[in-house]
Amino acid sequence: MSQAVSDTDVDQPHLKRALGLVGLVLFGLAYMAVSTVFTTYGIVNQITEGRLPASYTVALVAMVFTAGSYAAMVRRFPVAGSAYTYAQQAFGGAAGFLTGWVLLLDYLFIPMINFMILGLYVSTQFPSVPTQVFILAALLLVLLFNVLGIKLVSTLNVAIIALSVGTVLVFAILAIKAAIGNPDAPGLLEPFIPGTAGFSPIFTGAAVLALSFLGFDAVSTLSEEAKRPRKDIPRAIILTTLIGGGIFIFVSWAGAMAYQLPDWSQAPQEMLDTAGVVLFQHVGGAVLVAAFVAVTVAGCFGSGLAGQVSVARILYSMGRDGTLPRPLGFIWERFGTPVVAAVTVSVVALSSLFLSLDQAAFMISFGALAAFAMVNLGVIRVYLFPKGGRTEPLSARELVVHGLCPAIGLALTLWLWTSLQPTTWIVGGVWLLIGVGILAAKTHMFRRPVPKMSFSEVDH
Repeated sequence: MSQAVSDTDVDQPHLKRALGLVGLVLFGLAYMAVSTVFTTYGIVNQITEGRLPASYTVALVAMVFTAGSYAAMVRRFPVAGSAYTYAQQAFGGAAGFLTGWVLLLDYLFIPMINFMILGLYVSTQFPSVPTQVFILAALLLVLLFNVLGIKLVSTLNVAIIALSVGTVLVFAILAIKAAIGNPDAPGLLEPFIPGTAGFSPIFTGAAVLALSFLGFDAVSTLSEEAKRPRKDIPRAIILTTLIGGGIFIFVSWAGAMAYQLPDWSQAPQEMLDTAGVVLFQHVGGAVLVAAFVAVTVAGCFGSGLAGQVSVARILYSMGRDGTLPRPLGFIWERFGTPVVAAVTVSVVALSSLFLSLDQAAFMISFGALAAFAMVNLGVIRVYLFPKGGRTEPLSARELVVHGLCPAIGLALTLWLWTSLQPTTWIVGGVWLLIGVGILAAKTHMFRRPVPKMSFSEVDH
């Protein structure tokens, strides 16, 4: 079985292999935060004229193809690093670095958003305490759990997922009950049928919602902590995508059946931001609202924890390879965790104390969709056009699995990418230029090769 080794430090400590298939799927679902459907509920319903389930369906279809590409790359390169590693092995060190760099936009700022939402919700119950106090407390707890090891993270994920899924199921049952007794409820399939503006708003909504599926990318960062990475990581990636997408579609459909505004475009911004609370109040009253707030806080903590764990492993991988400062590749042998990378992520996350949700959100979409595009391209490069050429003809199955499917995933990803706001492109472009500058400095103006991982056939 092939195993990644660093070109410069073969004997350094390694991450502990402690996660099975169930733990990996729970990690991915915790990162996705199944209750996140309510975070964008009002905004995307306004964009889609109340067709949120249709946008989730489009996003799921697009993400399934990309998830398949991630699974294919994990089988070939079962190491930490996610899209950074895959692009590096497919297209070289420079492409790998820049892919990892733009991916950091997503991984660094998604935890921040979770900390912000957590602080805002808790502060509604304790208005006399500054929101920043709750944000800082959550950030420090996440750092502690990150350092103590992946087993503790997995245990926490079980509890958080159970709580989130339980509350979401209660909501779905009450929503369906409310719909049955509601003479104004829409038809069963109406939330999936385009409105007066056609498919365009649904596609735009899908571009926003695609980032809800990042749990499968987070799973790929744990390849060096899975007991059977070549077998379980690909399965966990696909299962996380399908289970998470199914929950999103079902819950958004149940909500649409229970409660619809006559005209979402006329809804005030305050209601759009708190549409989840309004919906829970409508179907379950004050008790369900209280439960919703508690679950949202728990879900944000779990998603923030999973996000911090994931980005710490990306920084660890890039530091180990020398593309970022090597101390980031340090492993604390006692717990088997990348402690320097974890602390670095937490320091960056301190910006959540003063950034707004809008500012953080602008930093996310560009990096994630860019990474998805590179992974889809990487599958075609690695499997169909390997370095050194092919030694045997392509089979029909390989053409479909490693050619057609990644090509569809690439096309869908680029299509969603073009739906992003111009501001996102500006921010993403500036971030990319910063990455190019770092790369130029690291390689002495591209006169030296970019450090990269090597793969040798050794027994694991």
